[in-house]
Amino acid sequence: MKITIISAFPNAFSFLSESINKRAQEKGLLDLKIINLLDFGLGEWKKIDDKPFGGGAGMVLQVEPIYRALKSINAIDNDDVEVILTSARGETWNQKMAENYSISEKEIVIICGHYEGVDQRVIDNFVDIEISIGNFILSGGEPAAMIMVDSITRLLDGVVGNEESIKDETEFLEDHKLIEYPHYTRPEVFITDEGKELKTPDVLLSGHHAEIEKWKNNNRSRINNL
Repeated sequence: MKITIISAFPNAFSFLSESINKRAQEKGLLDLKIINLLDFGLGEWKKIDDKPFGGGAGMVLQVEPIYRALKSINAIDNDDVEVILTSARGETWNQKMAENYSISEKEIVIICGHYEGVDQRVIDNFVDIEISIGNFILSGGEPAAMIMVDSITRLLDGVVGNEESIKDETEFLEDHKLIEYPHYTRPEVFITDEGKELKTPDVLLSGHHAEIEKWKNNNRSRINNL
């Protein structure tokens, strides 16, 4: 099993060098890599975030550093890679997901969300699924990534000695979530190396506050996850 985590805080993952996760890596059952998003930051200061177009609180992770990080590990348009974004608005992680990923033949890449959110163009173009670990807010996606990796690793054949300790969990709680509107930040148009133009919606650049609020409200929806 190969798992790569992309994070602006690579030192946060010491937990994954301990206990069962350490054992899995020593046995060659888990190939775990941590990619520092700051290595792909822009300019002299390695910038990875910016203010959101259309206004709003907080900072948004930019599309280009994430794109560059994904490209460095051949995770762009690669059918052999499953790209996950940790997100409070994502599908709720559960035991069945962990089981499915533990037997998947695909490489798993986890992008750790942070700040106010991630430029929507990352989600629309490079992410296969958004995942949350519960109906609460974290300061960043690093704890969520560790939880996902840990729950997958312990299910890998040969990692846990007592197979009785990894029996399936079968009860799931119904969870209702309000999806937040998409976020975009600079640049207005990002062009990939392949020539694809990833554009910010015109309304967010218009300066028309009423229309921007209307767009934000129209792009919220309530979902029901099991």
